[in-house]
Amino acid sequence: MSSIPRGIGLYGSEYSTQAQRIGLTSGAVPIAIYGLGKMGLPLASVYAEMSGNVTGVDIDEDVVRMINRGECHIDGEPGLPELVSEQVERGRFEASSDSRKVAKDSSVHVVIVPTLINEEHEADLGALESVCADVGSGLDPGDLVIIECTVPPRTCEEVVMPILERESGLSRGEFGLAFCPERTSSGKALYKLREAHPKIVGGIDDESTRIAEMIYGEITNNDVIPVSDATTAEAVKVFEGLYRDVNIGLANELGRVTDSLGIDTTEAIEAANTQSYCNIHTPGIGVGGHCIPYYPYFFMQQVPEQTPLIQTARDVNDSMPGFAVEKLLDGLSRRHTDIDGAKVLVLGVTYRAGVAETRATPAAPLIEELQGLGADVYATDPLVDVTEFGAASVDLENVTDDDYDAAVLVTAHEQFQNIDWNEFADMIVVDGRQALDLSDTDHYVYTIGVGPGEMREKGRVGQ
Repeated sequence: MSSIPRGIGLYGSEYSTQAQRIGLTSGAVPIAIYGLGKMGLPLASVYAEMSGNVTGVDIDEDVVRMINRGECHIDGEPGLPELVSEQVERGRFEASSDSRKVAKDSSVHVVIVPTLINEEHEADLGALESVCADVGSGLDPGDLVIIECTVPPRTCEEVVMPILERESGLSRGEFGLAFCPERTSSGKALYKLREAHPKIVGGIDDESTRIAEMIYGEITNNDVIPVSDATTAEAVKVFEGLYRDVNIGLANELGRVTDSLGIDTTEAIEAANTQSYCNIHTPGIGVGGHCIPYYPYFFMQQVPEQTPLIQTARDVNDSMPGFAVEKLLDGLSRRHTDIDGAKVLVLGVTYRAGVAETRATPAAPLIEELQGLGADVYATDPLVDVTEFGAASVDLENVTDDDYDAAVLVTAHEQFQNIDWNEFADMIVVDGRQALDLSDTDHYVYTIGVGPGEMREKGRVGQ
């Protein structure tokens, strides 16, 4: 037979791998993607492009309506609006808010919902558990469930599988479960999905791994790497985040001793990185987003062993907004200006340039600490509303209409390059992203990882 019958599950199928592949790419295998956010919508669109039979599920009715009109609610993703419009128009992709109905009609279920942390720094799996209960209610023998959201290792085994078994009445071996870590990033989602990195897949059994490997082999132009099991695949994504957090923590700790050593630490880092075994990251004002600040806690809560290196890196990175405040206070003292009542401008509140995401942004603790010291804090950001952080909003186009005692760059948005700093009266500037060149101004500038303004005159490797 050239293809499996429409609606038949892939797990444990008697049909050949080739027949299953044809069924997958011809639309005979209905696929559901649960979660249509920043990562979920690009994933659903790529799945639709591959298979032609995808239903995306989201609890936000406005999102569902927009997608069914062929509109994209995610900004800043090159190619995504066009891909969504094309797939919807061709009848290959639709959206729904009825997750239980979609689950009954689907054979492959891909879950990509946010995993946050609570006030005790524990992973909050509430969204995942809720979706898995809905998926389980419609699970049939032969179905495959794939988890793409980042979770603590052993979540598939200890959380997801019991829920699916309980809600479906099925047992392990009647359906498949695999983990495939999401390895994309905002602003480059389609490229990252299709090209940039190998896909990692690991199932609760060999059959789950085999099918997941086959599916992602049709999505990516890169390699698909099967690992031993779902827990190993879960650990892969967490380890990636841990590496970056620890590396950034090292860079930030080195950046903090710039003044003591009397050097441009970043110059030394760049020179050190010419050795092939060295890859130190760049110091900065802090780490934000929905990934790196959370993954260390996903890991630490799962293992009984002490992990002091990981905890220390997290503490160092969380301390960087406070370090920026220290340097701002040092600068103000040079001008005999008291922080109490000082006007401070914060440039950027998103965690990364060009991305409208504020989760775990270092701007939040920075603004809170400045206000706690009595400063009048103003902020501007071209992508998001700054008032949610308690700062007074300033229109970027009119940012030079007023004078400030100090400014802190949190986010290196390209729009900030158009600011004419000579329009401001003499002030203290803390550059948290090594993105400003104010050498032709009279402002006192402290750049994290570089030091005070005179350090820039020494130059950099490769500059």
